[in-house]
Amino acid sequence: MTAHTEATSPEQLDNSAANDDVANNNVVNNGAETASATTDQDTPDNGVNLAAIFEHYFRPDDNTIVCGALDDEKVLALAKAGVELVINLQPDNELSFDESSAVEQAGMHYEHLPISGAADLKQLKILAFDNILRQNHGKKIAVHCGTGNRVGAAIALRAGWLRGRKMDTAMERGRSHGLTKLAEEVHNRLLVPR
Repeated sequence: MTAHTEATSPEQLDNSAANDDVANNNVVNNGAETASATTDQDTPDNGVNLAAIFEHYFRPDDNTIVCGALDDEKVLALAKAGVELVINLQPDNELSFDESSAVEQAGMHYEHLPISGAADLKQLKILAFDNILRQNHGKKIAVHCGTGNRVGAAIALRAGWLRGRKMDTAMERGRSHGLTKLAEEVHNRLLVPR
């Protein structure tokens, strides 16, 4: 008999995976200095030091990269690092190049879900975001906006609204993914029952 309890329903499986995500984030966040010291040596990203390439860079787990705006050089770095999917939360008016083409030419898949700011942090957008993440579970992904702030906001709202996480847990998930300036807005939105 194993110590791990097996989940039997899809809802239990989802909750089990989400709990594992939270536990993994705690390990990654609590051991950040150790992980940083060994990351460059162990080269988990095919020898690419992504932290040196991106000004805004968060690594909540091994398969998730949260970063700021991309350019051609950053797209190629993500591809070399083994990223399979790029999720762009920037609206078109913030893009300075044809990101979709650059990502696809580099051999990665591309999803675009524009979130302009607080006004776009609605349940329908978060449901669409959740759908993309669920369809690509287990893949190495890069999610970006201008700085990571909107990514963190979407992650926190997903955790609170769709996963039923408590306020503190949802906010911590958001912060581990780049939530900063939108923290008060996200907190207030999480106070409203869904």
